[in-house]
Amino acid sequence: MNRVKEAFRENSGYRLLLLSILITGLSYGLYKGMLDNYLVEIVHMGEMDRGVTEFFRELPGIALVLILAVFYMLSAESLYKAGALIMLAGMGMHALLPAGKVLTTMAICIYSLGEHIQLGMKSTLTLGYAKEGRGGAALGVQGAASQIGTLAGYLVIVLAFSAFSPYKPFFALAAVLTALSAFFALRIRGNSAPDASKRRFYFHKKYTKYYMLEMFYGARKQVFFTFGPYLLILFYGANAATISLLFAVSAIACFFASPVVGRIIDKLGYKVVMVADTLILVIVCFFYGFAHHLFPKDVAFIVCCVNYVLDAVISLASMAANVYVKDLADNAEEVKATISTGVSINHVITIFIALFGGWIWETVGIETLFILSAVLGLCNSAYAATIKNKERTDA
Repeated sequence: MNRVKEAFRENSGYRLLLLSILITGLSYGLYKGMLDNYLVEIVHMGEMDRGVTEFFRELPGIALVLILAVFYMLSAESLYKAGALIMLAGMGMHALLPAGKVLTTMAICIYSLGEHIQLGMKSTLTLGYAKEGRGGAALGVQGAASQIGTLAGYLVIVLAFSAFSPYKPFFALAAVLTALSAFFALRIRGNSAPDASKRRFYFHKKYTKYYMLEMFYGARKQVFFTFGPYLLILFYGANAATISLLFAVSAIACFFASPVVGRIIDKLGYKVVMVADTLILVIVCFFYGFAHHLFPKDVAFIVCCVNYVLDAVISLASMAANVYVKDLADNAEEVKATISTGVSINHVITIFIALFGGWIWETVGIETLFILSAVLGLCNSAYAATIKNKERTDA
């Protein structure tokens, strides 16, 4: 609790924001914990189907450019609230609609739209509510709050799906929790002013490296997010309880690692964190894609699970890019607009990775897909190494 108070300004709306993020994490834990197995077992989606579905799930990241431009007059708090309500609509569709490929994809897309609207706004609000020089710590607290809720959701799925597979009732429960999160989001009374410059996106030469880093991060994130669990389900036969247990272990690891990573960013600088992150990723990708060639199948499954958790931990380093933006920006509005731009930019390449990832898997094998992810990681490290850390006067 002391670390939370040390990171945030007392007169800000951080308490309601963190509570909303916590409950959203719980709902998401239920949702994500069973979604991949639901798509395989109930909707009967294969590798290519999963890639197509993920393509539509990521489309809102591109549409965000238009949406936020149209609603430039709204504050970050208002957009965060709108995202919560749209997420509720998508989760409700999962609970009520039949389990067809088209309808399921529509529900995923709508939920994703709300999720993407919130994505940039919650980082913007967190940085806005943070004390001077405590941006990394504040983002670390935000990540920990999300992980606590998500972990609880995963554990519920582990317990429930060990005995039976109540997909629809748990989609309904996730919808109720999403509604509760929206309730707390609607009560946020922050002081973020509307964007007077009419900008939700901001392109400037000084952010060129940030834009490129977001593209690399979006691509490498997509491979593990979409195809990591699917590999464990289709190739190794993991059930929903096993996948949720893996997600739970990842959430525990991230819960403890998130504040640590935030403090490391504040102490060592974002450059060190971004370079180290993607160098480790190369090792992770190698073992995830080639474990079945190196070990017996049961051992390879364990190796893949360990590497999945490790990838989740090193993905926390993405916080460093937001702190990088804050150091470059001239004002808070510029931070907000640039982060929103970054969210959409990383989706430009993400949607293509999602669309063609399943095709690559089916035609040339899962190994090639993870080799591609490793190469993108090396490019990310090389690019991050060219960044110059800003002199910190608040240390």
